[in-house]
Amino acid sequence: STHCISSAASDVYKRQRLARLWKLFLSTLYISSFTFGGGFVIVSLMKKKFVEDLQWLEEEEMLDITAIAQSSPGPIPINASVILGYRMYGVIGSLVAILGTALPPMIIISVISVFYTQFRSNRIIAIALQVMRAGVAAVIFDVVINLAKNVIATKRTLYILLMATAFVGKVILGVDAMIVILCCLVVGLVDLAMELRSNRKVVA
Repeated sequence: STHCISSAASDVYKRQRLARLWKLFLSTLYISSFTFGGGFVIVSLMKKKFVEDLQWLEEEEMLDITAIAQSSPGPIPINASVILGYRMYGVIGSLVAILGTALPPMIIISVISVFYTQFRSNRIIAIALQVMRAGVAAVIFDVVINLAKNVIATKRTLYILLMATAFVGKVILGVDAMIVILCCLVVGLVDLAMELRSNRKVVA
């Protein structure tokens, strides 16, 4: 009897796991299929889907995923999918999320590459792409505002000053984005080391 109950519970867990993996695949597939404008746009849509709609992640976790995806080598959407999928269901989750994210652009770009000349000379498509840029700019701006709000919400003077300095360095002074990210990383590690050292002194 106990074995039967255990077996039934195991079957239910496996079905729930498969259902959520399928949901993860469909969600990343859908988001990737209707995302134009680069990594920050898809991150914004992921936040809406996985934080607000499905409530699989906390907003702070999504911000951490965004930061890691941006600062890691490779495309932001794939990086975010790897972390998101792993957070949900380990290596299998990562593979499922990557597949869902990579399939739409791979298929669309393959089709466009076949008809590249026609797409390039088509006036309607050129106008449509220009119009989409306005929407993409709005979405990216929304991501920037949300990220800035969350940094300000920490009420850490260091983080707020770091954000302002990074903005000035990149936008006004034209410092390379990777240098800005690496500098922020160094400052963050130093801040963490000082905080850990301070905690040890308090414990002692």
